[in-house]
Formats: sequence, structure tokens, C-alpha cells
Amino acid sequence: MNKDRIKGKVKDVAGRVERQAGEWTSDSKTQAEGIAKQLEGKVQNAWGKVKDATRKESDKAQPSSKPPQSAPDITDSEEESH
Repeated sequence: MNKDRIKGKVKDVAGRVERQAGEWTSDSKTQAEGIAKQLEGKVQNAWGKVKDATRKESDKAQPSSKPPQSAPDITDSEEESH
């Protein structure tokens, strides 16, 4: 999870709280600001998900940086012990 997803979720929750406070106090300006903040948070969270998915696919596409490890050859070790 990247920073955009975390920040987006925080803005979304803060916007919900602000929108709800506006509803309780019948303050349409506070409601509108809360809705805007909530939308901004949802967009930022979605952007973070896209970045995570892209990073994940990029990691899958790249070959491993470690060379393949070979198993010891049993026939060689048997010949050495005789």
C-alpha cells in the first residue's frame, strides 16, 4: 500500500465527517466542502490503487535478479566418495 492510498482514505473519512457535520448543522457550505474533500480522497485512493497494480505487474514482468540455483549433482559426489 502506498502513500496515496493512505492519504486518500484519510481525506475520504475527513470529508465524510465534515459532510455529516454540515448535515447536522444545516450548513450547506460545510456539506459541500465535505463532499468535495470526500471525492478528492476517493480519487487519490483510486490513483494509489492504480500505482500499486502497475508496480505489481511490473514486478511480475521483470525476471528475477537472482541466478537460478542448481542442485548438487549426486553422481559427482558418489564418485568422489569411492
